[in-house]
Amino acid sequence: MGGEVVDSVVSGGSSSEGEVPLDESFASQVPTLFRDGLSRKVGSKTVKEDDVLGLGDFEGEDGVFSSALESEVNLRRRSSTHREVLGSYDDSRVHIESLGHAKSKILSYYPGAWIEEVGGTKSFDYKVPQTTSLILIGPRGSGKSSLVNRISKLLDDDKFASERAQVSYNSSAGDGTYFLQEYMIPRGSTSFCLYDTRSLSTDPSEDSKIIKRWMTKGVRHGELVIRESDDWSLRKRMRCKARWSCHPSSVIRRVNFVIFVVNSITVLTSMDNNHDGQSQYMQLIADTYNCPYLSFKDDKPAVVVTHGDLLSVPDRARVRVYLGELFGIPPAKQIFDIPDNSNLVTQNTIVDMLRYSLEHADRNLPRKTWVSKRVWRVQVSACVYLALIVGIAIIAACMKRTHRVPKSKIHIDWPKIRHMWLE
Repeated sequence: MGGEVVDSVVSGGSSSEGEVPLDESFASQVPTLFRDGLSRKVGSKTVKEDDVLGLGDFEGEDGVFSSALESEVNLRRRSSTHREVLGSYDDSRVHIESLGHAKSKILSYYPGAWIEEVGGTKSFDYKVPQTTSLILIGPRGSGKSSLVNRISKLLDDDKFASERAQVSYNSSAGDGTYFLQEYMIPRGSTSFCLYDTRSLSTDPSEDSKIIKRWMTKGVRHGELVIRESDDWSLRKRMRCKARWSCHPSSVIRRVNFVIFVVNSITVLTSMDNNHDGQSQYMQLIADTYNCPYLSFKDDKPAVVVTHGDLLSVPDRARVRVYLGELFGIPPAKQIFDIPDNSNLVTQNTIVDMLRYSLEHADRNLPRKTWVSKRVWRVQVSACVYLALIVGIAIIAACMKRTHRVPKSKIHIDWPKIRHMWLE
């Protein structure tokens, strides 16, 4: 989701904003110290532009300068990131030909297609699954099921196809997704699949247990997800539903990569309100996203923000920048804004997100057991051969030495001792 750097963007949201200056959303965050001309006052001294950029050797009173410099650097970094994110909404950068080529790359994908042969390994050294599994994880109302439908329609290239995943119109009244649902993308293919999951609870420790089970033991279609905090009536209702459905699939799939889904409207509301309920929501998604079981070595999950079509472009950019700082990931490259529309920018973003996820899934495939032991076995074999050679050499040397020593012979000089037996 990179893009050309622009100074202003025409809003693509539901409200028409016209041209929006780049720094408008940051105006309230810029200290007066950094808005007043080429020279800046710090304490009782004047600092030139080069000093603020770190080229001078000025030291302010009581460490004021170091704090000001840090604020300036952070401000410029955020401003640069904001420009890059805003540039990703420029639909002029998306061309139908390039979009078609990118879609064909996804449609021609097969598990292991993007394995990177590094460290002396080859493609056959990895455990390549029959189907690459991407799992969607997110809070209630984040739009996981809607995302499945949007991806499926794009790659099936059928605008009139019925929606595959059940979407809750009112998340507070509906049951949501309680059974793990597997969706092959595209239909009829076995290349990769999306797993729609039950929404997160309000207890990160409880979510961590379920996530650990999915990531270590795998997932299977139709499995009922019950939490310890579920009350008796809910458990009874869910088990009643399970009774009339088929048994869970016997195929257990290893999770190859994670897509973390959040609602941009809820995030924006949390950013603008600091009361306890909203703070708890941000803490929930931060704790869950940083769960170590969701990451593959250093690779953190991709993030998808939904429902952005109800916000202005500047607000959508603010959400991505904020989440980037909260999760510690680049917002223009690892956070994908997929609203509920089908314009070229949205289609391009979906393809970019899938390409990113599948590439990282292939990059982190586990190695075969014999590969991990191959080096160890070679070292052990070399030691055994060396010991054998040394042993043979020692035995040969001993045998050679034995042959060189003649047997001792007793020589008797009979003439000299003749007098002994004549007496």
